[in-house]
Amino acid sequence: MNLEKYLNVSPEVKAAIDAGKPVVALESTIISHGMPYPQNVETALNVERIVRENGAVPATIAIIQGKITVGCTHEQIEHLGKKGLAVAKASRRDLPVLLSRGEDGATTVTTTMMIAHMAGIKIFATGGIGGVHRGAETTMDISADLEELAQTPVMVVCAGAKSILDLGLTLEYLETHGVPVIGYRTKELPAFYTTHSGFQVDYRLDTPKEIADAFAVKLDMGLAGGVPGAPPPPARRSLRNTPRRRRPRAPPDRGAETLRRGYCGRKIRRSGNAPAGFRTRKNTPHGIRPARCRSDAADACGMPHGARRRGISRRRLRGAPRGAVR
Repeated sequence: MNLEKYLNVSPEVKAAIDAGKPVVALESTIISHGMPYPQNVETALNVERIVRENGAVPATIAIIQGKITVGCTHEQIEHLGKKGLAVAKASRRDLPVLLSRGEDGATTVTTTMMIAHMAGIKIFATGGIGGVHRGAETTMDISADLEELAQTPVMVVCAGAKSILDLGLTLEYLETHGVPVIGYRTKELPAFYTTHSGFQVDYRLDTPKEIADAFAVKLDMGLAGGVPGAPPPPARRSLRNTPRRRRPRAPPDRGAETLRRGYCGRKIRRSGNAPAGFRTRKNTPHGIRPARCRSDAADACGMPHGARRRGISRRRLRGAPRGAVR
């Protein structure tokens, strides 16, 4: 396997990985497909800033002119943001063609996990993961994200699963493939826009260290697959707590509309259960909130295991302040 031919890791990210410093992988689909320009670029750079403020190195991942890029520059992020929907959404199946043609691609959860693992990054974060779509018993529409979670050893800190999905079947699918779903300070699975989904996670863990320790044991045992960890949205940002007069008007059953119109997988351009203008406002905080949590998790994962047990702080190990979940 000749990864060097296709993989371009930025000097900053490579130096951090080699030094054992915490690195957080970030996807690029939210830049090209998640919201319009210039909000998409502003949000991406803001997330990178928050990761840095919390003591980790951000590594935004994308396909740039046929090259897998780990640690995009501001200019590359601007390029993806301006090009928008013209950038191909790159899942696992798309990589060979995009690379051979020298094209751009925005990485999904699936490809960001893959590439993070190739580069040696343990922690990745996103807004909402994909899952089992409603009506999957007849359409067989199941996101590749779930297959990747079942086989690639990367921790995915996210805002839960997208609320347009069949969340019950998504959890059943993950259970079948041996993927533990962890709630960060919550027992209920967040559903991207809202704290309340009606479905319980497998385990509630209350500190980044607990999550990092569980992930470290999974790696030590050689168990396949990743670990999704889901911090709920702040109460004031949760859809349930949005004043009714400020909620967008939307079809009463977006799931039924999705099936009726034949939307599935890549065809869906709407995020969750809200129209586009509301999506921009809601995508922003739910992309940012996990950044703080995942930076601390990356910090804990990056610390030598024995040092964690002895209670030695990262500040003493590398002379840098440790970030805090806020």
